[in-house]
Amino acid sequence: MKKKISIILMTLLMIGGMLGFSPTEVAAEVNMYTPYTGLSTTPGESINYSVDVKNTSSSVAHVSFSLKNLPDEWTSKIRAGGHDIRQLSIDADSYQTISLDIEIPLQVEKGEYKFDLVARGSNGVEATLPFLVEVSEEGTYSTELTIDQPNLEGHTDATFSYKFNLKNLTANEQNYSLSSEVPAGWRAQFKADGNAVTSVSLEPGANKDIDLDLIPAETASADTYEIPIKASAGGTAAETTLEAVITGSYDIDITTPDGRLNTDITAGRSKMIELIVRNIGTATLNDVSITSSTPPNWEVEFDESEIEVLEAGETKIIKAKVTAADDAIAGDYEASFSAKAAETSDNAVFRISVETSTLWGLIGIAIILAVFGGLFYLFKKYGRR
Repeated sequence: MKKKISIILMTLLMIGGMLGFSPTEVAAEVNMYTPYTGLSTTPGESINYSVDVKNTSSSVAHVSFSLKNLPDEWTSKIRAGGHDIRQLSIDADSYQTISLDIEIPLQVEKGEYKFDLVARGSNGVEATLPFLVEVSEEGTYSTELTIDQPNLEGHTDATFSYKFNLKNLTANEQNYSLSSEVPAGWRAQFKADGNAVTSVSLEPGANKDIDLDLIPAETASADTYEIPIKASAGGTAAETTLEAVITGSYDIDITTPDGRLNTDITAGRSKMIELIVRNIGTATLNDVSITSSTPPNWEVEFDESEIEVLEAGETKIIKAKVTAADDAIAGDYEASFSAKAAETSDNAVFRISVETSTLWGLIGIAIILAVFGGLFYLFKKYGRR
């Protein structure tokens, strides 16, 4: 009988050796404990658990650790003695303390999440410690870029000034790079707190008002332009599209058909001057007034003193009748002619040479002849005495 029992025991030991078990590990038993297995937190936070791992057996236990059912995108670290560990050896009837760090992502839904810490001995025996984490609010990891008035209208000489707000909705400080995509020849300038900037830094949850000035190219044609702007920082960014409506450029020119700005006139007489008024901008001009500025006692009459509509590229001929003062002395005088609209104006300055009237010349000659005639008469009458 004793021989049979010995054979059975030997057989069991042989089977145990074939399966990898040793007499010391079969009896090993591991327990884990931490007082705070259920915690509440917010997105982006970290939780640190201090867990005691106890070997209640009379032999050394070699324990490996793993996490079960940890949500996707959550990260973990198991540390002991200041090091990340994969396995821990615990002496008989003693314990070691490990640290379990759980990182909750920013982008997470509100609710309860359960997972387990599993300790497994080399003999396959497992101990499980369940955890419960309540995420108290909906998480996010984003940047917000808002603008009240994304559409502005003006001509090519205008500066388009936009105001927008940038908000950091992440759990970390972000250094945002500011950029825009403008058409060729355009200029863009970001400003924050009155200073020109290319980037801004924002603490978590903070926001900042930012100005953007867009200056169109001088040759920009009348059209609607879309301008994308972007604020980017690492893994987060926000963008929006602005709209600039160019109504055209305003410019006008007044001159003569041959470009000459000089003429002559006789005192007391009139002369017709032909003026060319041309819209050299890209936008229509309305209510263009034609005026003049002349020396005292001169007069100017226009055949048309106002142009109701002058389309881009259109030319209008205006005739001005200039009358010099009767007492104008011979010499050079200046007279200016102006074309003025609400948006733009131009003027042409003429040099006008005044000549005395032929009548006055004849009168002068007559006076001279009369003087000589009188002298001749006196000489003839009294010269012999």
